[in-house]
Amino acid sequence: MTKLSPSSLNLFLDCKRCFYLQIVKKIKRPSTPFPSLPSGMDKVLKEHFDSFMLNGKLPPELLKNNECKDLKLFNDQEQLKIWRSNFHGIQFIDTKNNVLLHGAIDNILVSKEKKLIVLDYKTRGYPLKEDTHKHYQLQMDLYNFLLRKNNYSTEDYTYLLFYYPLRVLSSGEVIFETVLKKIPVDVEKGEKVFNDAVTCVKGGIPIETCEWCGGK
Repeated sequence: MTKLSPSSLNLFLDCKRCFYLQIVKKIKRPSTPFPSLPSGMDKVLKEHFDSFMLNGKLPPELLKNNECKDLKLFNDQEQLKIWRSNFHGIQFIDTKNNVLLHGAIDNILVSKEKKLIVLDYKTRGYPLKEDTHKHYQLQMDLYNFLLRKNNYSTEDYTYLLFYYPLRVLSSGEVIFETVLKKIPVDVEKGEKVFNDAVTCVKGGIPIETCEWCGGK
């Protein structure tokens, strides 16, 4: 079975030939070392949010935004554990083409209307630029596509919660600034990218090349 993820579909949008080589021929682009700080932050942030979820509350990062006052954290701990797993995540199988799409989420909020809202944590070294959130659009579109394919109702927006270092106190504690970004999601666009990627996998190797795959 062919396995796809939001990151591989971002590669598809960047270069279809690199995508084909990675998914079909198992030839990957050269990778750079991944910093350990984001992974460490991800772990402590999940623990931080779960401590509030267990008490039926929202953390201050969300409470300071008036739009979040009526939201709740998704409290099905067993389901959340599965959805967070990099080895499982939220899954959808295209049985006709034998293709699995899966993605691991950070957290889920629930609206007054009982619809799910994806909440994703992002750690950065610097303040946000005007278009920073746009780099995660496809990821958010696909998460919502996956949830709907699993018969969950989702709102037509999602939240990105950015953390970046602000200053160091005299005690040595590092203070992080938080910025919550609400962005609309386009499930149909996410589905189209997925379907186009499946067509690419089932077809021949794309002709167009980039600096990475030229000559391969």
